[in-house]
Amino acid sequence: MNDILNELCDTQVYSIVKQVESVYQKIQITQAEWYGKSQFYCPEGCGECCRNFEPNLLECEALFMAVWLLQNQKDIALKVMNGDFPFMKNNGCPFWNENSPFHCTIYEGRGFICRLFGASGFRSKEGSTVWKPCKFYPSDLLSKQKIPLSHRQYSQEEMKLIFGITPPVMSDLMQQAVEIEPDQTRTELLREILPKVLKRINWILQLKKQSNNDNDDDNGNDTTPLAS
Repeated sequence: MNDILNELCDTQVYSIVKQVESVYQKIQITQAEWYGKSQFYCPEGCGECCRNFEPNLLECEALFMAVWLLQNQKDIALKVMNGDFPFMKNNGCPFWNENSPFHCTIYEGRGFICRLFGASGFRSKEGSTVWKPCKFYPSDLLSKQKIPLSHRQYSQEEMKLIFGITPPVMSDLMQQAVEIEPDQTRTELLREILPKVLKRINWILQLKKQSNNDNDDDNGNDTTPLAS
């Protein structure tokens, strides 16, 4: 995302996106530790948790997603800016491709909740970490684990016994996201908020481009177009 981010340097969007990027990196590190020690991975090409699900986004994660799209899928970003998503007929996420083995078409730009599926736990009433295998995880694969598992909730003590580790806690990771913009904690559906932030970023880019052109004029550069 460096090209677009460089264009947004010295703007609030730049600062927010860099903070989101930092939180995403922390999520990746903690999840890598969980995966590495537990060896409990989602089945390859599953994507069932994303079927018929559309995430709600904080403004900060929508900004990250928008910048990622502008950098990596500009043609699609320009269409989304006008409300035209690649998979509009989906009941869930308009970036979820039924016919792709990887399903998510914006994987590196996906939101917080999408990064936490399958590799996070939650807090019990007592404050300890608890975890439950995804409801879509095949029962036969659960039963083939080193210590057979089932679709039930596992306590912190059980996880340490089975895996030697506990997964990162979803609420803890989400709190880091909320702290990026404490005054922007309201969420909106992806297809509602993303076109708005794309338009906002495009407006900023146009202003900066115009400002650069004006500076060139002030410096005495000849901006008269060449004759056709």
